[in-house]
Amino acid sequence: MQPLTTTAELAEACARMARHPFVTVDTEFLRESTYYPRLCVAQMASPDEALVIDALAEGIKLQPFFDLMANENVTKVFHAARQDIEICWHEANLIPRPIVDTQVAAMVLGYGDSISYDQLVQRVTGDSLDKSHRFTDWTRRPLSTAQLAYAISDVTHLRDIYLKLAADLEARGRIDWMREEMKALTSPDTYRFEPEHAWERMKTRVRKPKELAVLIEVAAWREREAQERDVPRGRVLKDEAIGDIAVQAPTTIERLGGLRSLPRGFERSKWGEAIVAAVRRGLARDPKSLPWLDRPKPAVNGQATVELLKVLLRMTAERHGVAAKVIATVGDLERIAADDEADVPALHGWRRELFGERALALKQGRLSLAIERGRVVAVDRTTADERPMTD
Repeated sequence: MQPLTTTAELAEACARMARHPFVTVDTEFLRESTYYPRLCVAQMASPDEALVIDALAEGIKLQPFFDLMANENVTKVFHAARQDIEICWHEANLIPRPIVDTQVAAMVLGYGDSISYDQLVQRVTGDSLDKSHRFTDWTRRPLSTAQLAYAISDVTHLRDIYLKLAADLEARGRIDWMREEMKALTSPDTYRFEPEHAWERMKTRVRKPKELAVLIEVAAWREREAQERDVPRGRVLKDEAIGDIAVQAPTTIERLGGLRSLPRGFERSKWGEAIVAAVRRGLARDPKSLPWLDRPKPAVNGQATVELLKVLLRMTAERHGVAAKVIATVGDLERIAADDEADVPALHGWRRELFGERALALKQGRLSLAIERGRVVAVDRTTADERPMTD
C-alpha cells in the first residue's frame, strides 16, 4: 500500500472513517532534537480499512485528520494515548474526544500496571509484533514497505484489542470506570506546559525553602528557553546542573562559573546573566509562597498503617481483577494514613466503593487482616463473631 500524501486523499479517507463508530489511531513522531514532538506519520483503522498518513508530505494539510479527532460521534482508540494527544494539542490546539486508551482499559480489567502494547497484543490476539522498526527514522523519505507494514499492524491489532476489551468492560460493568480514567487524559491541563511547574517533573531533591525557590525559578527559565527555541530541555541546561545551582545559589557570574556541573565557560554565554537573575529572583521569594517540600507525614505508627494498606490494596486488586496502580498509588496510601479525608482518587467514586471505605475501616480498627487457609482475608471487627468480609 501507499501512504496518503495529499490533502484531498486525506479528506476523502477521513470522511469514510467518520461513518464508523470508532477508529484506532497511532502516531510516529520525532522529539529527540526538539521540545515539541514533530509528527511524521499517523495511521488509522476503521472496521473496514487501514491507512497511513505521510504527515511530512509536501503541501499536505492535516486539518481533515484533526477534524476527525474532534468528531464526537467517533470514538478514537489509542494505546498509551498521552503523547498522541499531546501532538494534537500542540499542532491543532485540540484534544481528541471521546477517546479510549487501551492501556488504561487493560489496567481496569486487571492486565497489570501500564502493560506495553506488544504484551497486550500477545495476550489478547496471540500474535507477536515485529519490533524491528520501533526505533526507525520516520523522517526519512520514501517510507519503506516494511515501515508501512509496521505502522498498519499497530492500528489493525489495536482494532482487535479494542473490540475485546470493550466487550469485557461491558460484561464486567466497568465502562464507567474506564470513562472516569479518561477525564485526566482529555483535560487541557494535562498538556499545558507551564514553566512555573517545570520543577515538579525534575528528580532533583532539595531540602530547604531557599533551595526550592531557586529551583523553581531556574527550572522555569529553562522551560521558557526550551519552548522558545524548540529544543530539548537538556540542551539548554541539564537537570543535574539545575540541582547544583539550586543548592549553591550563585548570585554572581564568578560564582556560577565555579560550579563543576556546568560546562567550562558556560557562565560567559548569553545564558549566564539570565541564570544569575533567576537565582536572585528565587532568593527574593517569600517562603510562604512556596509549595510544601514534603508529603504529609503519617500519624503515629503511620508507616505500619501504610504497609497494611498496601496489603489490602494488593488483596483488593487481585480479588477484583484491577491493576493496583489504577486503584491507588503509594502516595495515596500515605495520605490516607495521615488523613481520613485526604483528597485522593482512592477516596472518590468507584475506587472508594472498591477500596477506600475498606482502607478507612482498616485504619480505624473496624477491619483487620488475617490469614485463612493460606490467603489474606479482611475480617469485619464490628460483628460479634468477626467473620471474614466478602464482596
